[in-house]
Amino acid sequence: MTVTATSVDQPDRLQPSPAPGAFRGRLLRLVPAVASALCGVLLYVSFPPRTLWWLALPAFAGFGWVLRGRGWKSALGLGYLFGLGFLLPLLVWTGVEVGPGPWLALVAIEAIFIALVGVGVAAVSRLPAWPVWAAAVWIAGEAVRARVPFRGFPWGKVAFGQADGVFLPLAAVGGTPVLGFAVVLCGFGLYEAGRLIAERRRTHAVRRGAAAAALLSVAVPVAGAVAARPLVSDKAEDGTRAVAVIQGNVPRSGLEFSAQRRAVLDYHVRETLRLAADIKAGKAPKPDYVLWPENSSDIDPFSNPDAATVINGAAKAVGVPISVGAVVEKDGKLLNEQVLWDPVKGPTQTYDKRQIQPFGEYLPLRGLVGAVNKNWTGMVRQDFSRGSTPGVFDIDGAKVGLATCYEAAFDWAVRDTVTHGAEMISVPSNNATFDRSEMTYQQLAMSRIRAVEHSRTVTVPVTSGVSAVIMPDGKITQRTGMFVPAYLVQKVPLRTSKTPATELGILPEVALVLVAAGGVGWAIGSGLRRRRAGGA
Repeated sequence: MTVTATSVDQPDRLQPSPAPGAFRGRLLRLVPAVASALCGVLLYVSFPPRTLWWLALPAFAGFGWVLRGRGWKSALGLGYLFGLGFLLPLLVWTGVEVGPGPWLALVAIEAIFIALVGVGVAAVSRLPAWPVWAAAVWIAGEAVRARVPFRGFPWGKVAFGQADGVFLPLAAVGGTPVLGFAVVLCGFGLYEAGRLIAERRRTHAVRRGAAAAALLSVAVPVAGAVAARPLVSDKAEDGTRAVAVIQGNVPRSGLEFSAQRRAVLDYHVRETLRLAADIKAGKAPKPDYVLWPENSSDIDPFSNPDAATVINGAAKAVGVPISVGAVVEKDGKLLNEQVLWDPVKGPTQTYDKRQIQPFGEYLPLRGLVGAVNKNWTGMVRQDFSRGSTPGVFDIDGAKVGLATCYEAAFDWAVRDTVTHGAEMISVPSNNATFDRSEMTYQQLAMSRIRAVEHSRTVTVPVTSGVSAVIMPDGKITQRTGMFVPAYLVQKVPLRTSKTPATELGILPEVALVLVAAGGVGWAIGSGLRRRRAGGA
C-alpha cells in the first residue's frame, strides 16, 4: 500500500476554514468584556466637570447585566475591566507632572478592589432582591478602598459624582455611603426591571415578589431623596459672617510652582492688599476674616521674619484675621499647617493636616520607590508629619472647621470638625501641581457633597483655582477661574444643628458593609447546598 504525500501533510490551503458560526461565537464572547469596560467609562463621564450625574444609572444597569449569574473567575475579570474603564480616565491627572507610571500603577491597584466587588455582585445576583445586596457590596468595596492601602484612597466614590443629582439630599441622611448606595441600587434596579419586562414578554409570567423588589429598588431611592429635602437648608442659625476667599495664583503650574515659594506668598499678599484697597474705596464689603489656600506660604513664617512681616502687613491692611496655609517645621517635623494670623496679635491658632497624601506629602516604601525611579524620591525629600487634633478656628465667636485639600475626600476628616463645633467649613487647597486637569473640579464636587452632608457653608480657597463659596444646600454662589488672581467676598450663614449624617457618623457605612457580608454569606451557603444536592 502506498501513501501519498498529501495524505500525510496537506498544504495549508487545503485546511478547512473556521466556520462563520464559530467566529461569530468568539465575537459574542467578547461582548460582556467590552460592555463592562464601556460601563466603567460611562460612570466616569457622569463625574464633574460634566453635570451628567444620571449616567451613573445606566452604567450600573449595564454592570449588573454583565455580572448577573457569572462564575467568580469571569466576574473578577469583568469587574477589573469596569474598574479600568472608570479609573483610567478619572485619575489621569495623577500623571500630569510625573508621567504615566504612577497613574497606571495607582489605577491597576485600585481596580483590584472593583474586581473583587464584581465577584461579590455576581455571587449575590442569584438571591431574591439582589439589587439591594449588590449595591451594599459596592459600598463595602468603597469602604475598603477608603482605608487601604496607605490609609486609603476614596477618590471616585459614586457619591462624589452626584453634586448636581436628584439624590443629593440623601447625603444629609447618611453621608456618602447612603448617597452612593441609593445611586447604585437604582442602577441595578433599572436593569432588573428591564430584565423582568423582557422575561414577561417571553414567558408571559413573572414572579410578583421579584417584580416588586425591582420596582422598589428604583422607587425607594428616588422617594428617599425627595423625603430628605427638608434636611437641606441654608438658613442661618447663629447669625452670618462675611468671609473673603483669596486666590493669589502661582507663577507657573506643575511641580515647579514650589520652586517659586516667595512669589506665591507675594501673590497672595498682593491680592489681599487689592481687597483692602477695594474695601477702602467702597468697592468691596469688609469681611470678618480672610481665608488663604494651602501652600500660600511655603516659607515658614515662624522661622523666616520676612515671611512673617509681609503676612502681618496683609492682615493689618485688611484689618481682620487671615487663615494662612503654611509649611512649618517644628521640633524636626515638617507640617502642612493652617495658621490664624491676627492683625494685632500675630499667629494665634494652628491646625496641622492629619490625612497627608501618600507619594505627595510622604513616601511609603521609599527604598522600593527609589529603586524603581530615583527622581520620585527626590520629589519628596522629607516626609510630612500628621497632625493629631481636629481643626476648628474660633474667629471672634465664629467657629470655622478646616479640612485641608486631600482631607475633603475622607468622611471622618470633615465630620469631626462639625462634631467639634464648626459652624462653617473651609477646604484650603493647592491644585497647581495638576495644571488644568479635571482634578480641581472633582475636588470641588466633594466639597459640595460635604456642604449638604453636614449642612454647613463650605469655602474652597485654592492657590490657582477653582476657588468657590458653597452654601449649605450644595449650591455654588461664587467661583473663580483657573490660574487667575481673584478674591471672593460673601456673607454666609453659620449653622449649629447637626444632620442625621453628622450624628450617625460611620454607622450607615457599617450597616451596609454588614448587609453586603450577609448577602455574600447567604450566596455562598446557597451555592454549597446546591452542590451537595447535585452530588447526592
